[in-house]
Amino acid sequence: MLSEDTTRTLAQELYGARRLRRQVRQFSLRHPGMTIEDGYSIQRQWVRLEMRDGRVVKGHKIGLTSRAMQLASGITEPDFAPLMDDMFFQEGADVPVAAFIAPRVEVELAFVLGTPLQGPHVALTDVLRAAEYVVPALEIIDARIEPVCSETKVRRKVVDTISDFAANAGVVMGGRPARPSDVDLRWTGAMLFKNGVLEETGLAAGVLNHPAKGVAWLANKIAPYGERLEAGEIVLAGSFTRPVEASAGDVFTADYGTLGSISLRFV
Repeated sequence: MLSEDTTRTLAQELYGARRLRRQVRQFSLRHPGMTIEDGYSIQRQWVRLEMRDGRVVKGHKIGLTSRAMQLASGITEPDFAPLMDDMFFQEGADVPVAAFIAPRVEVELAFVLGTPLQGPHVALTDVLRAAEYVVPALEIIDARIEPVCSETKVRRKVVDTISDFAANAGVVMGGRPARPSDVDLRWTGAMLFKNGVLEETGLAAGVLNHPAKGVAWLANKIAPYGERLEAGEIVLAGSFTRPVEASAGDVFTADYGTLGSISLRFV
């Protein structure tokens, strides 16, 4: 385990990297004994720095929800990170590419909670009852920590990704909100277009076989810290497409069928 002073220092690095748009060297290379819990400790320290600036936590994201991504990362469960209020962009808006280092776009479903969820025994059915509605969402992910070390060419580890807000950088919500009871979430699908070209398709069942399972997992995961998912929080349940790179001038549209569509343009 890293000392509190060390996690505070590493959080300060990420805080600065986000503002300066400059990647930092992998923490796992500098601290080979670093644990997943250390990664979450750095996250919490970083949140304190953001809140000191007046930022507010609006919810959470869940990542590494597919079996393939978990195997590639050497873990057996998802990861999570906070959604800060300044990460949200309006649907159809121009998104400044300069706000990111290496932005990529993923297709997700967002759960907006009407009532709190308190672990440790939250089940899928509890999530469906607690969610006021589910809505299409695009997540913009970024890397404040080098994905591949510029010196050693070693790829980052899951502890680096967790420290780095699980790559979370931006959220766009849109389309048509739906009550969970009104739609079969496992079979909810989407097509992701970049500049009019179909890049990715996927089903929400790719997220732990049901996207609500990730929300239940998160409520149970944070319970030992005395935390719960609050009413009004937004929870991104996890991507069911691979991330697609974005550059200035790129226009993205995600078509969710009966749930409508979302678009944004990077400028």
